Amino acid sequence: MYSNDPHQKVAILNVRAFVKEPITLSHRHVGIEAPPDGIITKTVMVRAEGVDPLTLEPIRFNLEKHLTYRIEEVEPGTLFKIHFTTIPGPAGNYWGLLKLKTNYPEWPGISIRVKVARH
Repeated sequence: MYSNDPHQKVAILNVRAFVKEPITLSHRHVGIEAPPDGIITKTVMVRAEGVDPLTLEPIRFNLEKHLTYRIEEVEPGTLFKIHFTTIPGPAGNYWGLLKLKTNYPEWPGISIRVKVARH
C-alpha cells in the first residue's frame, strides 16, 4: 500500500480472514478397496453451516453397477451422512461421481468423487 507519509511511502498490510463455507464435507473423494465378493461401506458427512436448513437432491450417480448410496438425515436440515456401499462384482478399478443439488444459492451443487478398487 502506498502512503502520502513522507517518512514511510510504502506500508505492508497483513490481512487474515476466516472464510466460513456454507456447507462442509468430511471428504470430497472416497476410495473403497474391497474384494470382488466383499461388501464395504464408507460414509461422508455433510454439514450445513448456514442459517437456512439444507436440502440435498441427487441429480447424478454413475456407479450404480458397483456401488449403492443412501442419504441419512441425522439432524434435520443440518447434518447428513451419505453411505456408499459396494455391490459384489468383478475385479477392477471403477471411478464415478455422486452429484447433489442443494437449496443454497451460494453453493448450488455438491460433487463427491468415488473410486472402487476390487482386488
